[in-house]
Amino acid sequence: MQQLEQEQVNTLEDYLREPETIEGLGIPVGLVTDMMLRILFNEGDVSLRRFADVMHISPTVIDQQLLRMQQEHLVEVAKAGNIGRSSYIYVLTDAGAARARDAMERTQYVGAVPVPLEVYTQVILLQSEDRAKISSDAVKQSISGLILPDGFHRRIGPAINAGTSIFLYGPPGNGKTTVAQAISKLIAGSDPIWLPRAVTVGGQIISIFDPLIHKAFQLDKRQTDALGSYDHRWSLFERPTVMVGGELTMEALELRFDDSAKFYEAPLQLKANGGMFLIDDFGRQQMRPSDLLNRWIVPLESRIDFLRLRTGQTMQIPFRQLIIFSTNLDPNELVDAAFLRRIQMKVQVESPDERMFFQIFATMCQHMKIPLDKESFLYLLQKWYREPQRMYQSVHPRDILKIVQQLCEYEEIPVQLTPQLIDEACRAYFV
Repeated sequence: MQQLEQEQVNTLEDYLREPETIEGLGIPVGLVTDMMLRILFNEGDVSLRRFADVMHISPTVIDQQLLRMQQEHLVEVAKAGNIGRSSYIYVLTDAGAARARDAMERTQYVGAVPVPLEVYTQVILLQSEDRAKISSDAVKQSISGLILPDGFHRRIGPAINAGTSIFLYGPPGNGKTTVAQAISKLIAGSDPIWLPRAVTVGGQIISIFDPLIHKAFQLDKRQTDALGSYDHRWSLFERPTVMVGGELTMEALELRFDDSAKFYEAPLQLKANGGMFLIDDFGRQQMRPSDLLNRWIVPLESRIDFLRLRTGQTMQIPFRQLIIFSTNLDPNELVDAAFLRRIQMKVQVESPDERMFFQIFATMCQHMKIPLDKESFLYLLQKWYREPQRMYQSVHPRDILKIVQQLCEYEEIPVQLTPQLIDEACRAYFV
């Protein structure tokens, strides 16, 4: 009970405080020793600074452990510098090499020392509950480049700040993915997040850091100085965004064990914690929507996910990211009511009416430096939309104007709009 009360009063600064002893890392000492042995086994001669750079823990803690390893005759000094122990170069002894081979058999992970899963959980929860709110002005600004219905920002803004879920649906080509990408930039540009590169549970290591997803938050010298000393197993990142489409499989949502390296890679939702997870073209994945429903129906409501190690041990992790489902299929045919009920906001991105279509067309003409000719635009509406009863799509003006531009460049004439060019572009574009 006392431990629980202590956890409840801990602040983010408490969790990020730099450990002064190896026990202060909160993980089995053997994990640290094994990693040092693997570094020596791989590299041969290793300096104190090299250990610190690879393991992301303080040189003081590393020096304490090296002294113990010397006493156990696992390492020895190969070269002594002239500024004390910090300049020593270490190598394995024969006994140390034997231990290193055993350590390599257990896992070949070399990198930042992992943090305990329970500490990771507390830090994610703290940063989810205390994150800065995004203003309505910022939301409006993020989608200002799109022609959308009045008040559209009110459909997505509350869900962005709640960090829960949004279901974007509607006909193709009307900006669902663009809206999702705008939300992603908005979240990434908000307050940064502290994340570890790896966590450990049950003696196993799970790698979280992904260079394609986790972008370092750049601090200036004043901000760096203000941070002072902290646990360098944690780094400050932009809020992460994971975007997947039809390539998503069920395996990507579970822990993946590397049989060669013998450690786990985090699933996508764990990598996205604290940020955003976009499932684009929902319903066209390599798994059935019902499979994803069964996998995520509990996490979407409880905001807790459960992952299983190969040993059979189940671990509980926070499920704290904004989930966006984007589809041009009928939601009622994709998933059942129980799944939709667990998604906070359902946002229809409709096809534009004629007024909005003209706004988009005029905006694209201005952007592409094509003189707007209203007669040609009205001809486009009558001949290619009203007569064939074709649905308007927000993407059409950009695509048609691109073809007009290419036709003019090919003919080496000034870029312009005429009914003849409209006909030629539309015949090439529409099937």
